Formats: sequence, structure tokens, C-alpha cells
Amino acid sequence: MTQEEVFKKLVAHCKEYGFIFPSSEIYDGLAAVYDYGQLGVELKNNIKKYWWDSMVKLNSNIVGIDAAIFMHPKVWEASGHVGAFNDPLIDNKDSKKRYRADVLIEEWCEKQNEKINKEVAKAAKRFGESFDETMFRQTNPRVIDIQNKISAVQQRMVTALEENNLAEVKQIILDCEIVCPISGSRNWTDVRQFNLMFDTKIGSVAEGANTIYLRPETAQGIFVNFLNVQKSGRMKIPFGIAQMGKAFRNEIVARQFIFRMREFEQMEMQFFVQPGQEIQWFNHWKNFRMKWHRALGLGDDKYRYHDHEKLAHYANAATDVEFQFPFGFKEVEGIHSRTDYDLSRHQQFSGRKIQYFDPESGESFVPYVVETSIGVDRMFLQIMSAAYAEEQLEGGEQRVVLRIPAALAPIKVAVMPLVKKDGLPEVARDIVNKLKFDYMCQYDEKDSIGKRYRRQDAIGTPLCVTVDHQTLEDGMVTVRHRDSMQQQRIKIEELQQIVETEVSMKKLFEKLMD
Repeated sequence: MTQEEVFKKLVAHCKEYGFIFPSSEIYDGLAAVYDYGQLGVELKNNIKKYWWDSMVKLNSNIVGIDAAIFMHPKVWEASGHVGAFNDPLIDNKDSKKRYRADVLIEEWCEKQNEKINKEVAKAAKRFGESFDETMFRQTNPRVIDIQNKISAVQQRMVTALEENNLAEVKQIILDCEIVCPISGSRNWTDVRQFNLMFDTKIGSVAEGANTIYLRPETAQGIFVNFLNVQKSGRMKIPFGIAQMGKAFRNEIVARQFIFRMREFEQMEMQFFVQPGQEIQWFNHWKNFRMKWHRALGLGDDKYRYHDHEKLAHYANAATDVEFQFPFGFKEVEGIHSRTDYDLSRHQQFSGRKIQYFDPESGESFVPYVVETSIGVDRMFLQIMSAAYAEEQLEGGEQRVVLRIPAALAPIKVAVMPLVKKDGLPEVARDIVNKLKFDYMCQYDEKDSIGKRYRRQDAIGTPLCVTVDHQTLEDGMVTVRHRDSMQQQRIKIEELQQIVETEVSMKKLFEKLMD
């Protein structure tokens, strides 16, 4: 089964079991907008709790805020979003479809990489165990030629976008003979810029209304509140401000399920430091954030850094944490050293002094900022992609299982009476009533016990507790573990400790403190 087929099955699974639904589906949906279902919202909330507690609870010098979505329009002028938050768009005249020009070029580069991988695969099959992939990539003439073409095109695109040379961007598309995926033609319009911000009106009547924007990121709410937080919290540099919240971008090429959407949620932390110390803190947060991801046990080899060679004009260091999705390695989190750009711009545009007074040196300065920014939705997709598995069991039976990290699982424990009579349901419900104060539980009495186990596997429940007739005699229940499918008999009084040991986030946090 190809990775594309696996991904299609994952998307269908998310809908079937109540994780994610297409938004407004009864009206044929709304492109690139999704609703989180009853299990999806639980997983999403657990992801946010894992992030929030690891940043705010575990770090005494980080606090959180919740800034409004609506902000003064000048905020976005100062941040550069009004003038420069654009995507280069191109239309195909035959299909009437619109595309991001840079994405078309990136996809062309990816296809060239696929050609290289095919050459590597053929050579590996031909040479067997003696095959040296690194040496082959460095010496094979065809591989070198393709790689040089990729590098040349990427460099042309970066330069063209930096210089806003849209004619050159179109020329790259023509030179690479890139065709429209729908029409198959190369009948392209010119490339033009399209601002990604949604705008709306604020005011009591249309004539007197002012244009404001739905925020395209949450970071600016932190920057404009820097002094409020610093003074009210008596914060000393270095310190950080964390925030979770919705952001909105009018993405033209929104695709790959929830990977790129028009309405999404971010978890961001801006860490304010003394100028000259930003690279030290950049490296600290770079390492910490990778450790945070790997603590979940999804596979260390599924992560990699992508250090930016071309930096934004306001940055002096930047890297992405990339995860291997079924559709390749893609960014899930960015760590950026933003210098003093943001606070300086807001100081300039607001006319207010935004500086930190250092009581030790007696000097005031505009702090530098190190940012960590992660998408909740991409994190959700990352976990689901790594968790989804189809397994062949002994006897020829199959099961679909979501190996979601137990601490993040939507349902922590399912309690099941073996049969719906003889007092077993009453005992099972009593167990649920004792556990539900601390854990999300589910009571399940429908179908055979085997079908119930499969249902809980499919939604990622780490533990199933079965109440049988023997329970009435000895007060013991059967605990079945999702991943190993092993079962153990324990006393009802021991359940609380068993569940806590299995699903607590404490073990994750301890890994971060190593």
C-alpha cells in the first residue's frame, strides 16, 4: 500500500470515528475548513495542554496571555503584513484554476528528487549489501545533473521572490515546462501578488465602518502586550510570553487535509532576551523543542531540522522542525531569532517607547526575540499519521489501531461489562464514576467483547477494563493494553494507579527535564 493510499485511509478514518469532519458538510462543505469532532477535540485539547504545561508550568520565566483576534489596523502595518504578506499567484487559462507559483516550482523540484530516489533504488537493488548510497549520490553523473538542476531552479526562485521579480517567477515555470495538473497545458497568465489577510468592517454603520483584519498570526498580540506583561508581572529578562489561538489566512492552495487551512490554531512563545544573547537562546529553544516532539515516542528518525539558508530580513537565525508525513518531510514548527525587529517597529508606528529597563546596568534597550511557533492542526495530523496502523493478527484477523501516545489519547480508559446483565453493568458504571473525575472514560456495552476491543483500538484508547462474573466474587477486573493486547487481572482498588501510570503527562515532562 502506497503512502498516498495510507493517507486517504487516515482521512476517512478521521471522519468515520469522529475526529475531523468537513465543515458545513450538509451544504457540500467549505474548501480548506474543517470541524473537530467529539474525539478530535479531546486530542486537540490534550496537545494544547502538553504544549502549554511544558512551556508555562515547567518554566518559571514564561507566562501566558490570550490576546484578542481583532487588533488595531496599524498593528499589521507595523508588522509588515499589510504591505508584504503575499503569495505569488498564477492562473492557467485553459482550466481556469489558480495556483501558487512557488508551490508549482517546489512540486517540480520534488518530482526531480523522486527521479533521484528511483536511481538510488535501482542501484541499491543492483549492488545489494555493498551499495554505498552516499557515495552513489555524490558520484553518479545522472544524479549529480538532476541535483544541479534542482539547486539552480531553487536559487532562481529564491532570488526572484526576494526581488519581487514576478516575471522571472513565471519564466522559471516556463523553463521547467510545468503544466497545469488539470488541463495539462502550459497556457499561463502572468504572476501577481495576492495578500493573504482576511479583512472585515468594524463599526455601527457601513458608511462609518473601518477596515480591520482577522489576525494571520498570534505573535503580534504578544508583542503589543510586552510592556503590559513585563510591568504587571515584574518580569526580568530573559522571559517569555506564550499564547494559543486561532489565526486566519486566505490560502489559495490549501491542501493535504488539515496541513494547510484557512482557519487554524497556533501555539507560539516569544522569548525576550538581551541583545547579543539571542543565538545562545535560539540554540536552547531549538534543542528543547525537538526534545518536546521526540518525547512522544513517534520515532526519532521521523524528525529533522531544516536550517534556513535564506533568512527573512528581520531574522539572524531560523530553523524548522520537520516531520515525515505520508506526503514527505514537512514543517511542523519554526524557531526563529527575530532580533529587535518586532518591538522596534511597534515602537516606531505607535510612537510609544517599548523598551526594557535593566536595573543592574541602569540601561534601557529594545529586547531581542527568539520565537517558537507550532501549528496545533499540523501537530494533530503529525500524531494521527504516526499513530495509524493496520495490523495482521494471529488467526488471520486484522485490526486498525491508533497508537496515539497514551497521555494525549482522547479516551484514556474504556470500561466494559462482559454481558449486559447479572449486575455487571452496575459494577462497570461504578468504576467509570470513580475514574471520570481524573480521566476521560467511556462506558461500552454494545456488541461482543472482541468488537468492542477493536472499536477502542480504532480510536486509540490505551486501556480497556472488562468486568466479568468473576469480578463479583473476587473484586478483580481484566485490564487490556492497546499496543501489546496483553491482559492482566487486577483489583478494582488498583485501577486508579494503573491508569495514572499509563496515561499521565508527568513521564513526558520528566523527559524534557533530563
